Amino acid sequence: MSKQVVIVGGGVIGLLTAYNLAAEVDQVVVCDQGEVGRESSWAGGGIVSPLYPWRYSPAVTALAHWSQDFYPQLGERLSASTGIDPEVHTTGLYWLDLDDEAEALAWAAREQRPLAGVDLSAVYDAVPVLGQGYRHAIHMAGVANVRNPRLVKSLKAALLALPNVTLREHCRIDGFALDGGRVTGVRTEQGLLAADDVVLSAGAWSGDLLQTLGLNLPVEPVKGQMILFKCAADFLPSMVLAKGRYAIPRRDGHILVGSTLEHAGYDKTPTDEALASLKASALELLPALADAEVVGHWAGLRPGSPEGIPYIGAVPGHDGLWLNCGHYRNGLVLAPASCQLFSDLLLGRTPIIDPAPYAPQGRLG
Repeated sequence: MSKQVVIVGGGVIGLLTAYNLAAEVDQVVVCDQGEVGRESSWAGGGIVSPLYPWRYSPAVTALAHWSQDFYPQLGERLSASTGIDPEVHTTGLYWLDLDDEAEALAWAAREQRPLAGVDLSAVYDAVPVLGQGYRHAIHMAGVANVRNPRLVKSLKAALLALPNVTLREHCRIDGFALDGGRVTGVRTEQGLLAADDVVLSAGAWSGDLLQTLGLNLPVEPVKGQMILFKCAADFLPSMVLAKGRYAIPRRDGHILVGSTLEHAGYDKTPTDEALASLKASALELLPALADAEVVGHWAGLRPGSPEGIPYIGAVPGHDGLWLNCGHYRNGLVLAPASCQLFSDLLLGRTPIIDPAPYAPQGRLG
């Protein structure tokens, strides 16, 4: 059994990994180069589903299904223990005018997911503020969204209450400590942090860190920009998605509209071009937003990976080093299953799902 685990990266994946491991190991230390949870985890929309779940591989689908079923109890558990409600808000989701609607419905039948075609008149009855001109729609009733900043705050509060967990914010990792072929800790600006096991969950920065060992992890930053409106609490009863853009209602009336996909390195500067594009998409979806205040516009960096399949498991040839990273657009979606699977592997338990598709073995350069 591992005595001390160091987790590099304090996003939702790193925090939830720590949360799962805390009861099983002696000591958990989470290091983040900034404040925990302030990168991709803070910036995303929090839909508890891939945007187009039928377009993903079975590997992503398996993690998504497990997580979707688990999220409500995770939200309740964190809310009860910390007093901070992550707001797992089940609103359902309408997809409008899809080109691959037939494939979506076939996927739903095969996977036994509650996705079905609906008449447009029923959509406009359910979502009166929806823009005109849409031709067809499909709907999944059980889809929720989680208020990701509150999820981060709740996880942080839960970890701070645990005596064997330490959060080290503003703690930049320069590389790994080695003893022969084994990783024995991490090198930080404040000195060496020894560990029995090191977990790399550093989001878009994971590839750069693994490069210090001469390993090529194909995870790169992919910029996404979003805007936030403030409306009445009952303005939008359901999530809606069309032409690659979505609107997400929070319980208090905030409406998130996103997002862009940009390859711009580590630049997180919000741009006027993206703001104009997102506003145009927002007004096409929900014309009444023309009268709503834009209260936020920001950018984040997703950890882009091939096919969006995360890396979960031990790094071959480097005993003591593990990966739980590369979730691309679905870190919040896949977090509960990814972190449970990871804990199962580290602790030698029977894994919740087949771990083979996520294994770093054979996927690193």
